[in-house]
Amino acid sequence: MRADQEGVSKVRLAEVIAALSLATDLGMGQPMEHALRRCLLAVRLGEALGLSDRELGDAYYVALVCSVGCTIKLQEYVPWFRDEIAAAEQAATLDPTMLFDDAMFVLGHVGQGEPPLQRATKVITALASGQREMHRSSVACNEICRTFGEMLELGPGVQQALGQMHERWDGRGEPFRLRGEEKALAARIAHLAGDAILFHRLGGIEAAVDVVQRRAAKTYDPRVARRFCENAPQLLEGVESETLWDSVLAAEPVPQRWVDEEHLDTLAKAMAHFADSKSPYTINHSAGVAALAGAAARRLAMAEADVSAVRRAGFLHDLGRIGVPVGIWDKPGPLTPAEWERVRMHPYLTERILARSGALVHLGALAALHHERLDGSGYHRGVSASFLPMAARVLAAADFFHAKTEPRPHRPALTPETAAEAMRQEAHAGRLDTEAANAVLGAVGQKEVRQRGSFPAGLSEREVEVLRLLARGCSVRDVAEVLSVSPRTVAHHVQHIYGKIGVSSRAAVTLFAVRHDLIIDTAA
Repeated sequence: MRADQEGVSKVRLAEVIAALSLATDLGMGQPMEHALRRCLLAVRLGEALGLSDRELGDAYYVALVCSVGCTIKLQEYVPWFRDEIAAAEQAATLDPTMLFDDAMFVLGHVGQGEPPLQRATKVITALASGQREMHRSSVACNEICRTFGEMLELGPGVQQALGQMHERWDGRGEPFRLRGEEKALAARIAHLAGDAILFHRLGGIEAAVDVVQRRAAKTYDPRVARRFCENAPQLLEGVESETLWDSVLAAEPVPQRWVDEEHLDTLAKAMAHFADSKSPYTINHSAGVAALAGAAARRLAMAEADVSAVRRAGFLHDLGRIGVPVGIWDKPGPLTPAEWERVRMHPYLTERILARSGALVHLGALAALHHERLDGSGYHRGVSASFLPMAARVLAAADFFHAKTEPRPHRPALTPETAAEAMRQEAHAGRLDTEAANAVLGAVGQKEVRQRGSFPAGLSEREVEVLRLLARGCSVRDVAEVLSVSPRTVAHHVQHIYGKIGVSSRAAVTLFAVRHDLIIDTAA
């Protein structure tokens, strides 16, 4: 991240799109950084072909993001495959020029695990409609890719190429049957680079060269294929390096593209729509959470930088959903322990997707806390109140309320009034922060949480948090840092605590806390 002459922070566009590419890897059943490797190879191959900087720039961004359409389209394969991510991983090695391979894949994987008669019906249906479904799928991927290219503001050359990734050199691709150089050069390079990277990982340089040679002049541009095969060892050198992220950012052709604060919001919103498209039950969920979290943060008079962080974390908080099969998200009945474990991992995946980027890592750390709860009952870390800053509490409350007002496979959408009552109950139970819950409820015009006086001496939830930290030996400054508030605010709480419980020393505060069982284990 840098600041321009006016002091406005700017972020590399490549850094944001590269982070998005990690999410598409998860959705396609590929190891994270597959798209980064594809991008690095595409640029090197383009340089070997003598491309201009503009052509290289198109190839760079197409290779980073060209899986976005297929990732979203996979949700429609749930009727055929229990785990569409695993199916995509297995199908990635199929030769598109060999229809027999496609048929054998259908026979071996469609309806797997289902009763014999039900599976046989699905297999027959899939075989009978295969060509029609392939065309429909390619049209959808084309439209999705072009739309996301527009949303990410990547330029007309990139947008055009993104809509042609399923076309073939011999004119037998989909959906437009483009032949030869009718397919954009950036798409031709990215297509070959993706397959070469896949087979290089599975079988080394020889396997990658073998596949490219066999598919040249059919799937791939023969000139591009020949240049790859002639220079494969050099082109593939270092693609498995631990410094791959830095190598890909350094490989961006000039001029490097930067985004300002407004454009970053636009990109974050596009990434939100990408994540929410995983399931019809979550369409526009993340954008709604972002708006609600931002409004609640403003009601709490948080600093403008914190408001922006909460809002952007709202946009990005569900990126990890891409790595969990749709069949789990859309299951109407109870989840198995294994399925629930995959659900619990999606905040972790969000954090890992954004962790590589120095400009986005702080948003990932915040976004990953959206299912944590004050009493330690949340996931994926199960941390308790002292580990959750106010920004995380606001995000959790916004996500809770907004999700309740949306339909889910196991229940209809709740009315705002019913969702508000559910939130009030969570706050009373000590799972959601009362201040954060009230800020969210106020933002949507619902009645706020009423203090029940369940703590001794009429202490509020926040005062009990301060008391617990004081009892553990924290200074006022330490408490302020843990709770993400000012020392002055903490001092104000301390005065109220002393007054309510009728003491004037820290030792007496500690004794009061122990006597009333207010000390909880914060080691989680």
